[in-house]
Amino acid sequence: MKKIILALAFVLCAASVSAEGWGVGGRLGSGFQAQAEYTFNNDNYIDARFGMSWCNKGANIMADLTALYQWNITKMDWTPRAGEWFFDAGLGASVGGREHYAYIGVAGGAKLGIRFNGAPVKLAIDWTPVIGPGIVYGGGNSHATFNEYGLVNFGISCVYCF
Repeated sequence: MKKIILALAFVLCAASVSAEGWGVGGRLGSGFQAQAEYTFNNDNYIDARFGMSWCNKGANIMADLTALYQWNITKMDWTPRAGEWFFDAGLGASVGGREHYAYIGVAGGAKLGIRFNGAPVKLAIDWTPVIGPGIVYGGGNSHATFNEYGLVNFGISCVYCF
């Protein structure tokens, strides 16, 4: 029994050490997305989101996956007692789809947020436009169209940083 407890303690310690630089949370905007971030030592980070959206083509629910490389543009000292404000911008890709419709595109990102003092939480508002084609297929016809609804992708995110 002691060996099992020791092994479990070792695994938990190793997991907490390897979790450094990671963050998990959610984003609410044109839908809900689960969000994961991995921060490098220069404050740049990878932002990956997976979820559902309902802004594309009316009220139909669409699954989507977005991955961005975000650069920390600047940090502002607006409220030193509350936390550190930041502005990030990034570039990546997004794919998604639903029955008889799919899209793929280049995604951009602009994010303004605050990292709170004394709490491992980041709160941000962002704009993540996706520019690319939408493909309608099935039913005997198929055609490509511009994914115009991808340009209005605003959201609010909350991320817990390990």
